[in-house]
Formats: sequence, structure tokens, C-alpha cells
Amino acid sequence: MSSYRPYQHIERRKSRQIHVGKVAVGGDAPISVQTMTNTLTSDAQATIDQIRLAELAGVDIVRVSCPDEASTAALAEIVHEVNVPIVADIHFHYKRAIEAAKAGAACLRINPGNIGSAERVREVVNAAKDYGCSIRIGVNAGSLEKHLLEKYGEPNPEALVESALEHAKILEDHDFHEFKISVKASDVFMAVAAYQQLADCCDHPLHIGITEAGSKRAGTVKSSIGLGNLLWAGVGDTMRVSLSAAPEEEVLVGWDILKSLGLRHRGVKIISCPSCARQGFNVVETVQTLEDRLQHIKTPLTLSIIGCVVNGPGEALMTDIGVTGGGNGRHMVYAAGRQDHTMPAGDMIEHIVELVEKKVSDIEASKEEGTTAKQMDPAAH
Repeated sequence: MSSYRPYQHIERRKSRQIHVGKVAVGGDAPISVQTMTNTLTSDAQATIDQIRLAELAGVDIVRVSCPDEASTAALAEIVHEVNVPIVADIHFHYKRAIEAAKAGAACLRINPGNIGSAERVREVVNAAKDYGCSIRIGVNAGSLEKHLLEKYGEPNPEALVESALEHAKILEDHDFHEFKISVKASDVFMAVAAYQQLADCCDHPLHIGITEAGSKRAGTVKSSIGLGNLLWAGVGDTMRVSLSAAPEEEVLVGWDILKSLGLRHRGVKIISCPSCARQGFNVVETVQTLEDRLQHIKTPLTLSIIGCVVNGPGEALMTDIGVTGGGNGRHMVYAAGRQDHTMPAGDMIEHIVELVEKKVSDIEASKEEGTTAKQMDPAAH
């Protein structure tokens, strides 16, 4: 049901493509969703367990902090036990970057400027080349170089961009081009302005985020405003929502932002009303229950849950499955925008879950048939 209309089209910025392990970043690749673990990386099992929860939520790339040798030592086991590429977060200690590359990190998150001497930077770049790592230049408003703070007087978008381009030049001077850039700030205005300026003056892939966004609720709002602004303008190749919450929560919010803009689709997208006195059933409770019950679905599907007939039929026109509250304990079910049947209130949750699972099964079977037909058609090769 998700056909695009002209006003829904987003023209993405054209960027060069790099790879973070098996995940393409930039170019025409889907915008990838990232998170970062908050366990001690030296505790390999705790870190692996946390990454697996993020994988279930749909994460594409996971970053782990490597502040000491014990962390990079654990990295080899972590990389081996998970299914997504791992970015090693490195600050100041160039040897940690080299150790992480050897341990199997898919990407090194560094600031070439704070790694140290030109010789140390060269060693890190050579390790990245030798072990097939990409690099993320991570510029942050909270840790700008002293000469830029003196030049601009305070952190601002121009300082962030200048820092990023200085770091990029260091890598390019070493004939290393497999890198992406982030220019994060906790201030939404500063971050968005910096990314917009950087997007205009280079073609490097950009990792976008509002750093230190805050708690689950406040940080979700703040990130949605900043990231939504950038993504709507076509800026951003990979993203992280930074929340003081579990990593899988960051992933879920990231997906919700992308789904809201029609940039990626995964799982069930529920369109629901805020409910009012007209509702024929408890909308809030129903939606919360369905979100939990349908978490296992990965196939893209839209479901509208509307409490009454004011907006219910209209929303059902634009969703795969629709439910509208009715009278006498029965509610109307829509399929592909058309009235299909009524259902009793008592069986509502189970009935909707069955409908969604059946629809998903049909979609997947149709995909398999299409793939088989294509494989058997000589003209397709």
C-alpha cells in the first residue's frame, strides 16, 4: 500500500560509497542504523549479549568503546560472535586503533588530529589499509581543537566543518579515502547547520547524529527534530540516535525516524489515533499490546488502529490492514483499503495478530515465487 506521491519524494545527497564490513555506506545504499554498547568492552559476553539485543531490533552497525588493551583484546571474540560489523571507538591512543584493526574491527572511529604525531597517524592508516578497515572521522562540539576554539571563540558550525575537513585532508594525504565524517553537537541548531555546510562542500559519506541527546523521551524528540530535518533534506548516509537508554531503544527510534520519512521500511508501522470519547475500544492499550506482540515481524507492513469511524476508513485506505472501532462490541476490519469483515471486541488482539502474520506470510511467499520465476527465466540472466 506504500506507493509514493510527489510530495513524499526525498532527493538524497550524492555521496561516495564506502563499506563498514559488509554494510555499504553512502551512494545509493540504504541509510544504516547504528548504536553503541554501554557495557565494559573488556567483558566480552556482556557486550555480545547487548549487541544481540540490538540485532533483534534491526541494527546495521554497532560501535564499541576501546579505551584500553583489555577492550581490544576482547574485541576479537566479540567480532566473531555477532552478525553485524563492529566499529572500534578510539581516542588518543593510536596503539588501540592498531590492535582493534588486527582484532577484526570493520571501522575505526578516530580523530586523526588527536592520535598524535604524523608518524602515529600513518601507522593507524596503514593498519586500516592492511586489515580492510574503514575510518570514521568523529568531530564533536565538546572536543574541538584548541586552535579552532581560539579562532572562532566558541564551538560553532564553521569550527566543526573546518575540523572535519582538516582531519579528512590528513587521511587523503595518506592516500586513504575509505572514510566517513560526523560533526555532532548536542545543540540541534549547531549540529544541523554543521552537517548542511559539510554536505555542501564535500562528497564524503556522512554519519549523522545529535550527540548526548538526553533521556529516552527527551532525546527521542530532540533527535527526531535534528535528524528528521537532515534526512528530509537528503543529508545522511548512516545514523545513530544517542539516548541515555538501552542500545536497542536507540535502534528502534532510528528505525521509526526512517520509516516516518519513507526512507526505510522494516516491520509493522502502526498508524493510530490518540483516542477520545468516541473510541469503540481502548486504543492506547491496544496499540501498546500490538507493538509488543508484533515486534518479531521484519517484513514491512502498515496497520491502522483507529478508535472510531471519523478517520478510520480514510486511514484504512492507505494501510495494508485497518481496524476501525464500531458499536455493539464489533469492529470493522479493512484489507487493502476495503471493508473486509467485522470482528468481536473480545478476540481483537489475537485476530489482528493472526491477520498480520497471514499477510506477512503471503507477502514472503509472493517474493519467493518472484525470485524462483526470475531464476528459471533464461532472459533474466
